[in-house]
Amino acid sequence: MHDAVSSFTAVSSDQGNLQMERVPLNDIANQFGTPCYVYSKAAISHNFLAYQSALADKAHLICYAVKANSNIAVLQTLAELGAGFDIVSIGELERVLRAGGDPSKVVFSGVAKSASEMQRALELGIHCFNVESEAELELLNNTAANCARVAAVSLRVNPDVDAQTHPYISTGLKENKFGIDIDRAPQVYQRAAQMSHIKVVGVDCHIGSQLVDTAPFVAALERLLALVDRLGELGITLDHIDIGGGLGVCYNNEQPPTPENYMAAVLPLLQGRSEMLVLEPGRSIVANAGVMLTQVQYLKSNGEKNFAIVDAAMNDMIRPALYQAWMDIQPVVRSDVPAAVYDVVGPVCETGDFLAKERSLSISTGATLCLFSAGAYGFVMSSNYNSRPRAAELMVDDDQVHVIRQRETIEDLFSGEQLLPSKAG
Repeated sequence: MHDAVSSFTAVSSDQGNLQMERVPLNDIANQFGTPCYVYSKAAISHNFLAYQSALADKAHLICYAVKANSNIAVLQTLAELGAGFDIVSIGELERVLRAGGDPSKVVFSGVAKSASEMQRALELGIHCFNVESEAELELLNNTAANCARVAAVSLRVNPDVDAQTHPYISTGLKENKFGIDIDRAPQVYQRAAQMSHIKVVGVDCHIGSQLVDTAPFVAALERLLALVDRLGELGITLDHIDIGGGLGVCYNNEQPPTPENYMAAVLPLLQGRSEMLVLEPGRSIVANAGVMLTQVQYLKSNGEKNFAIVDAAMNDMIRPALYQAWMDIQPVVRSDVPAAVYDVVGPVCETGDFLAKERSLSISTGATLCLFSAGAYGFVMSSNYNSRPRAAELMVDDDQVHVIRQRETIEDLFSGEQLLPSKAG
């Protein structure tokens, strides 16, 4: 199965004209307007099945990281394939339910879970809580007691492993806010094992995102396994080992491992062990399954630089501004216009409002551009800054295009707001 699905490409070129599955991207832009996000159902399925195939002989649970792309149609696609879900808020949990996800396959991560969030998750019977602090453990025990429930717990430990990624998405160092120091973990596990409404079921670790080398994963797992063995000596046995997510994708010229390569590096370390393996992939499932389409409004030159001013902005896609992320951008229709070097910028009143810099593009005013690798951390991080309605989201399934989120209207911008009462006289 893995060989069969690995050949799928979300976006292809037909004589220089881009299409997703069997639908030309220019047709999508013309019909649904820009900016818009477009996802390939086949690509999402392919990327998830690649993990399933790589783990076929190992007891496992693949929990898609909802924060990467939380549209309920995306979650539905994965739920129908048997995915579990990694959530970080009650809102994400409710999305999983709306999409048909199974609560018993949900792991609840995040550093600031509230008692009300814990209560809802306990009522639904989630797989476990990934507890990130001793204070959280105490609150969870008290909340579970008040609900007459027992909370299944996996402690998220911080192994102090450098993920060698952008500092904003590195989460496994002692200086980061996430998890419990791995050296402190045995004492915390012993405390958890004594609590009346806590059941210790696993250990969790997530060292960062956009990793393009297996070495940090292996180093973190080696530290996890040493902890698991130490816990066994203390009489604490675990049902699962959660090694998190973080597998990178190709934005420019990176060569990240495939899920098969990744598992080939870590599974030998688990040989002979009975614990179920839990994974929390997000970006590697959806990033390259989606694009953002945007139209060139103006071409401008100031004598020093050429600017392609488009109708998408940093409020629609913040990754370039926030992370200095490089994302490929190309016209969706081939043009014979001579190429020029442009900064692709948006309408927002910030110098940091750009999608791409110093790109050679053959474009004219009115051209539609495709921003690649936009399926992860795109729409989910968008905002209404500058009072701009958020973009539409679309799903392509073979030759069909489905609207999975309507474009916001101006009226939507005022939803929930109220004027002050007018003063009489």
